Amino acid sequence: MSNLSYVRTEMLGEQSPPGTAIGIVGWLRANLFSNWLNTILTLVSLVFIYQVFAAILPWLIHSSWTANSLQECRAQVDAAYGMAAEGGCWAVIRERYLQLVFGFYPSELYWRPILAFGLTLVALAPILFTALPRKMLWLSPFAPFVVPWLLWGGTVWVPLLVVAGLGLAYVVTRVLSSHVSGLLAVPVAALVAILWWLYAVMPVNDAVTAMIANQRIPDVSADMRDKVEILPGEIAALDAQIAALGQTVGRAEAEKDALVSALEAAETEAARTAVLSAIHELRGPRDALAALEKQRLVRNEELSRARTLLAGLEALPENRTTRETLLAQLANATGAARGDLEARLATVDNRIASVVKEVGRVGLIPVESRRFGGFMLSITIGLVAITASLPIGVMLALGRQSDLLILRAICVGFIEFIRGVPLITLLFVASVLLNYFLPPGTSFDIILRVMIMVTLFASAYMAEVIRGGLAALPKGQYEAADALGLDYWKAQRLIIMPQALKISIPGIVSTFIGVFKDTTLVSIIGLLDPLGLSNAIRANTAWNGIVWELYGFIALMFFVFCFSMSRYSMYLERKLRTGHR
Repeated sequence: MSNLSYVRTEMLGEQSPPGTAIGIVGWLRANLFSNWLNTILTLVSLVFIYQVFAAILPWLIHSSWTANSLQECRAQVDAAYGMAAEGGCWAVIRERYLQLVFGFYPSELYWRPILAFGLTLVALAPILFTALPRKMLWLSPFAPFVVPWLLWGGTVWVPLLVVAGLGLAYVVTRVLSSHVSGLLAVPVAALVAILWWLYAVMPVNDAVTAMIANQRIPDVSADMRDKVEILPGEIAALDAQIAALGQTVGRAEAEKDALVSALEAAETEAARTAVLSAIHELRGPRDALAALEKQRLVRNEELSRARTLLAGLEALPENRTTRETLLAQLANATGAARGDLEARLATVDNRIASVVKEVGRVGLIPVESRRFGGFMLSITIGLVAITASLPIGVMLALGRQSDLLILRAICVGFIEFIRGVPLITLLFVASVLLNYFLPPGTSFDIILRVMIMVTLFASAYMAEVIRGGLAALPKGQYEAADALGLDYWKAQRLIIMPQALKISIPGIVSTFIGVFKDTTLVSIIGLLDPLGLSNAIRANTAWNGIVWELYGFIALMFFVFCFSMSRYSMYLERKLRTGHR
C-alpha cells in the first residue's frame, strides 16, 4: 500500500476557507448573488434605490431651517443652491413642532404632559422588560389614575374616588366568588364599579370641594383683589416693552429684505454664507418679541380669570339668597311658572357651582379637552385603547368560550357587531349619540367618549386574536390543569392564558399598531390630531402650499412608534421561545 501514489501518508493541516466564502464577499454571494435570478433582482433593486435616493437626498440636504414663511424659504434655497435647486422647507417644523406635539395645550403647563408620559414609560417599563427591578411595579397600578389627572387637571379627589371604585369591585368579587361562579362575579363587580363612577364620584367630589371652598373663600377673595390691582400694571409694562421691541423688529424686517436681495445677488459661496448668517442673527428680536407676547397672553388670562372669580365671589351671597327664595317659590308653583322657576334655579346653581369648584379645588388647573391636540392626543388615545383593550379582549374571548348561554351570547353579539361596523361610524356615535344613552345630567368629555369607542373597537379584534391562541392550545393543557385541581381562574392565570398569549403575540401587536394609526381618524369629528393640525398650519398664509415637510414629519413620528412596537414584539417572541431549534 505504501507504493500507491494515490494514498495519502500524512495528515494535512487546517487551511483557511476560500476568500469567496467568508467576509463581505461571502455574504454578498450568499445573500445577493447566489444565482443568476438573484443577481438580476439585486442589480434592478440597486438601480431603483439609486434613483430614489438621487431624487430625495438633494431635496433633504438643500433645505432651509431659518425662514419665517414658505416664500422666504424658497428664496433662501434659490440663493444658497441655485435657481434650479429644489429643497425642503424644514423651517415649518422648527417653528411649529411644539404645536404638532402638544396641540393648543397651554405652553406654561407643558411640564404636565411631559411628566405624565414620562410616568407612563416608567410604569410600563417593568411590565415590558422583566430584567428591571421588580420594585418598580409598585408604580404601575397608580399611573392610570395619576396620568389623566396630570393631563386634564382638576381636583385630586376624583382619581382617589376612582381608585375607591376599583377597591369596591374587588370586595364585591371576593364576596360573590364564594356563592356564584367566578366568571359571573367579575361582570357583576365591574357593573358595581361603573355605577359607583357614574353616580357617586362626582357627588362626593362636589361635597368635599364645597366644604373646602367654605373655608377658603375669604383668603381667595383677598388674593383675587390683589391680582386685579397688580396685573394691569404688569400688562401695561409688557405692552410698553412689546411696542419698543416692535419697532426694532420692524427695522430688522426691513434690513432682512435688503439682505435677501443681497443674497440673491451674491456670487461667491463665502458671500452667501455671510449674508445667511446675518439673516439668522435678525431672528433674535423676533424671538424676544414672541416671548414677550406669550408672557402678556399668560398675564391677560390670569387677569381675566381673577376678575371672573372675584365677580363670582362678590355675587355669591346674593346668589345663595336668590337660590333660597327660588326654592321657596318653587314649592308652591305649578305649570309654566314652575318651569320658569326651575330654569332660573338651574342658572343660579351653575353660577354658585362654578365659583365653589374654582375656590375649593385642591389640585391642578383644569385644561379643557379642546386644548388637546397633536401627537399628545394621538398618544393619549392610543395608550388608553392599547392598555385597556387587552384585558377586555381576554374577558371577551373567555366569555365567548363560556358554558353560560347568556354570557356567551352577549360576548358573541358584542364582538360581531363591533367588527361589522367601521371605526369612523363608532367615532360619530361617540361624538353625537353617546350622551343620549347615559343617565340624565351625565356629560362625558369628548376625548373620553372617543377613548371608550376606540377601546371597544380594539377589544373586539383583540378577543378574536386571543381566541385564536386559545384554540391553538392542545386539549391536554386543559386536562393537566384539571388534574392539578386548579379552579377556573387559577388554570387560566397559571397554565392556559400564558401559553395562549405567547402564541398570539404577533396578532396582538399588529392590532396595537393598527389602533395607534387609526387615532388619526379623530380629525373627522373635529379633534386636532397631527393631520388635523397640519391642515391648520397649511391654512396660515405664511405656510400656505407646504405639504411634504409636514406629512413627512408626521409619517416619521408614526413610523418611530409603530416600528418600536414591532421590534418589541420580536424581542418578546425571542424571549418566550421555548422550542428547540
